[in-house]
Amino acid sequence: MKSKSYVFRNIEWWVVTLIFIIIVLTNIMDGVHYGQIERFLGKVFMPVVVYIGFYLMHLVIIPKYLRDKNVVQLVLFSILTATVTGAFSGICAAGMDTDIERFFSFYFSILALYPGYLLTVILVKKMLLPPVFRDFQLYNGVRLFMLLVFSVVFLIASKFFVNSGTYIILFIIFPSIIFFVLYNYHLLYRNKLAGNIKAYRWFLWGLMAVISIVFFIIAVENSAEEILLFGVGMILLLLFVVFPLSNLIFRKYEDYIGKIDTLSVQVNQSTANLSFLRSQINPHFLFNALNTLYGAALMENAEKTSDGIQKLGDMMRFMLHENQMDKIPLTREIDYLRNYLDLQMLRFKNEENLEVEIKMSDDICEGSISPMLLIPYVENAFKHGISTKSKSWIKINLRCLQGSVHLDVVNSIHPKKQTEDPRDESGIGLENVKSRLAHFYPQKHNLTIVANDSEHFVHLSVQL
Repeated sequence: MKSKSYVFRNIEWWVVTLIFIIIVLTNIMDGVHYGQIERFLGKVFMPVVVYIGFYLMHLVIIPKYLRDKNVVQLVLFSILTATVTGAFSGICAAGMDTDIERFFSFYFSILALYPGYLLTVILVKKMLLPPVFRDFQLYNGVRLFMLLVFSVVFLIASKFFVNSGTYIILFIIFPSIIFFVLYNYHLLYRNKLAGNIKAYRWFLWGLMAVISIVFFIIAVENSAEEILLFGVGMILLLLFVVFPLSNLIFRKYEDYIGKIDTLSVQVNQSTANLSFLRSQINPHFLFNALNTLYGAALMENAEKTSDGIQKLGDMMRFMLHENQMDKIPLTREIDYLRNYLDLQMLRFKNEENLEVEIKMSDDICEGSISPMLLIPYVENAFKHGISTKSKSWIKINLRCLQGSVHLDVVNSIHPKKQTEDPRDESGIGLENVKSRLAHFYPQKHNLTIVANDSEHFVHLSVQL
């Protein structure tokens, strides 16, 4: 399945919002070191003013241009936003007793950064979006990397109102948390979930040992016991906060994905059933018509015709009633398959180029099975394995073992006719069978499909 493009306008807004929140909060906490209230207010309000300017450009002015395609409005509103943002930022800089030349150098550098980012985005779209690349994975990865690079450049260029606390949080604490969460997921959580307790313990206590050794060495070299205590605190934080919280998130996420998969299978099954119901003619009319034909065939001593009509009626009853159940006796599924094969043999009995070999176990097959799991592969063989001009063959082998059923279907392959619809319904039906197998028989079925230029092979085994 192809990936989709991320909604980068929202991602960019969230990233920038997080960065500015951290800048403002660290500036507020650092405010006790400022000697003047004007300097404190300037440090706090300047990033707020710059953020408002970004918000107006990114979420108001540019989306309006993309809707209306009005270049004049785009230029006018962009200039007005840049001017007003610059004026208020200048007031904040004056309160900070900043040199005017230094302020203009800072402001125009971050001002140029935004259109530079937009131009880079346009180039990346031209190079990586369809039809150049059919999948969005490379494009999404490059865009995320670009966002990271431009965010780092912005933080470096914004030393004017960014203090050391922001750099520590964004360049040390955040990457460390991400590393430990990923480490937990791939090496701890997954191993524990799979029952590899030994590997889980090795990775857990190995990490704790590495952290302890690193902080011990740093504490010894700097003769600071506080560093050692900080290392102990970090280990406790990982064991009792970071790892438990991330495990909870992983479990919630996997439960959510599991529910989505289950709903997807149910929707596909409901869609298939709805399509089937829509394709039905009035069943009472059909049964009455079949009964009439059956009676007429008996009166005319047409035994084969009457037998075929009776089998067709049995198949229709199966489709109308038992096909709607979750499970049916395996014998009923096999009876349906026998009726289908008898009708096909009646149809192709005079076909000289066709060789059909059917082996079905005479033993009583016990157990229950989800309906219509076996027949689609046999139908597919008759639909695509027969040619009136070339030698054709179909070989079917159905075996019942204790607690399982096994079906092998081998058929010849012929070039598709030009008149055939490429949106083949049999393909949709086979995909529906795969979905139902995954839903009703997870880890309890084996489906193997192999094809070459002349032959198509299917093996299906289901543990009942």
